[in-house]
Amino acid sequence: MRRNIFFILLSLVSSSCLALAQPKLSAVDYIEIWKDEAIYQMVIHKVPASITLAQGLLESGNGNSRLAVEGNNHFGIKCHSDWTGAKIHEDDETNNECFRKYKSASESFEDHSLFLQKKRYQPLFQLDIDDYKGWAKGLKECGYATNPKYAQLLINLIEQYELQQYDKIGLQHIRKNTVPERPHGQKHKPILTNQEKKPKQRNQQEGRTEISIGNNRAVNLSANRIKYIIAKNGDTAESIARELDMAPWQIKKYNDLDENQTLIEGEIIYIQPKRNRASEAAHTVLKGETIKDISQKYGVKIKKLRQRNNLEIGQEPQPGTRLKLK
Repeated sequence: MRRNIFFILLSLVSSSCLALAQPKLSAVDYIEIWKDEAIYQMVIHKVPASITLAQGLLESGNGNSRLAVEGNNHFGIKCHSDWTGAKIHEDDETNNECFRKYKSASESFEDHSLFLQKKRYQPLFQLDIDDYKGWAKGLKECGYATNPKYAQLLINLIEQYELQQYDKIGLQHIRKNTVPERPHGQKHKPILTNQEKKPKQRNQQEGRTEISIGNNRAVNLSANRIKYIIAKNGDTAESIARELDMAPWQIKKYNDLDENQTLIEGEIIYIQPKRNRASEAAHTVLKGETIKDISQKYGVKIKKLRQRNNLEIGQEPQPGTRLKLK
């Protein structure tokens, strides 16, 4: 009996020693492991790869923190009221705070991208996708972290390890309208809150994903990879904002709507900011088409269309004109 206990203790000690002997990841190791995932998230969710990697490095201590190792939580995202998944507790601003726990680290990267889709972070998506300094400062301003030096810490990491190079790779995919393969063959579904858990359908004809949310509302993905809905009879910017838990100014700004403008049934209403360029190179203006019509059709900001085609404010393109889209 004593001999068996001795071997059991010896086994436990050996296992502990092996665990302690596990080398910690360096920043370079972490980047090598997760750079492809960060690029994938950038193409799908429009969060700069450099920002994702810098936040992962900072929040998880290069993937070595307890939250990262035991909870696969690489971004320090807390439970919040809409979280129904597994949990892990850790001291932070207060003792024993609740953090989200994931089945895999890649699931944490996906949830991080979805977390930034919340209303409070929407101003970030009005920035250029490769403006890592603007994103870093915006994350701090939107309240992602309380550390007053948070933005500069992210910028320092990006510049120290040249993480902006991965933004360039992501931009190449976005401009070509291609999606890189998911690293390590990850197939897991996006994490959804209770309100978002609705049936997903594939529109085979157009190759777009439609997700029913809110009041049986289909959210589509445009050719320029921007989420949009189709206006129904009686819709207003305010009613859509209430339904989708957004601010009315967002609906108006994303769609260049005037104050109290009536929405037309069947028109496209973007629920994300339009891009600076389209996947197509140019558009031939049709009779009766306005610059706003073209902006909505391709999901390109009016300001950028005007700059690219030397059009003054209030000036409309002439029919037959070949309008540059990128």
